[in-house]
Amino acid sequence: MTDSPHHLATPSDKPRARSFGIGFDGTPGPFNAITDVPGVAVGYATLISGDGTLVVGKGPVRTGVTAILPRPRAELATPVFAGIFSQNGNGELTGSHIIEETGAFNFPITITNTHSCGVSRDGTLRWMHHVLPAALDSSWGLPVAAETYDGFLNDINGHHLTSEHVAEALDGAAGGPIEEGSVGGGTGMIAFGFKAGSGTASRMVEWQGLSFTVGAFVQANFGKLRNFTVRGQRVEPELAALAIREAAERAEKGSIIAVIATDAPFLPHQMKRLARRVPLGVAMTGGFGYHSSGDIFLAFSTANPAAALAPSGRIASADFIPDSDIDPFFDAVIQAVEEAILNALTANDDMTGRDGNFVPALPKVWLRETFG
Repeated sequence: MTDSPHHLATPSDKPRARSFGIGFDGTPGPFNAITDVPGVAVGYATLISGDGTLVVGKGPVRTGVTAILPRPRAELATPVFAGIFSQNGNGELTGSHIIEETGAFNFPITITNTHSCGVSRDGTLRWMHHVLPAALDSSWGLPVAAETYDGFLNDINGHHLTSEHVAEALDGAAGGPIEEGSVGGGTGMIAFGFKAGSGTASRMVEWQGLSFTVGAFVQANFGKLRNFTVRGQRVEPELAALAIREAAERAEKGSIIAVIATDAPFLPHQMKRLARRVPLGVAMTGGFGYHSSGDIFLAFSTANPAAALAPSGRIASADFIPDSDIDPFFDAVIQAVEEAILNALTANDDMTGRDGNFVPALPKVWLRETFG
């Protein structure tokens, strides 16, 4: 399959992993993004301001919020069947208890920095009450909000993210090709010692004459350089000299959040099975779920909206692909997660943040020389 322009670069012309000749398994969708799943939209609010010495409450600021809409705006109150899996629970994903209990959630997903997770959750409720007031007028909401830590580059204790920024990300959510790298919640994130953040990819799966999409979105902020692997090749010997420069102490606080979306009809237990395969894609890049890492994964299906509403007083019916046929979808999850992480790294530039802390981008020259 010939890669399309959307497979090679983001809308702002940031290079994606495939542009360096890196080969991947599987067949991507038209945009190679989670937005290849019909009805799924992504939006960002990115906050970058200030330089120099940290002054809590003033900056420097290197943060943001990502919004993922699992259904079109008018249908956000309709639940999606879902499952979650925590490989290592040193992190937060709100709404997890009701997902475990009922196998579903509704409303948008937001991802931000650790100390703004509550703001993004509450901002989602404010926004929902504004755009779909009937969804909350006589009911409650438990939106999904997740986080990773950006305090090496960002004034994380300054609490710069507001409900207005959350609304900006939600209002701007759209389908089609999306930005990657240092945008949205991924703005201040680091992976394997290089600038990382937001990344996405997708895979097409054929089943019984039907075509389905599996999309992945990651906020990548994890991993040690000694384990970093690109398509089976350990890269530390070549890149060890390009180290982070620490003007202020850097503690190990890495994490990864991954969201898997599909239009394939699966039941909640099957969505949990898909979520459990995310760590295999993370491991392909060298992420091993260390103690300080919050590795938390959510998978949802946009199929079966009528069944997800579970009407009272009558039997609800749901379509689903048999468990015996699920393996190609496991492949798709693993492949899309691996590529999404590498996209978060390649669609990026060097960044200097608080106190002069510096994180290099994964060098483009090395990528071209190694894989081109």
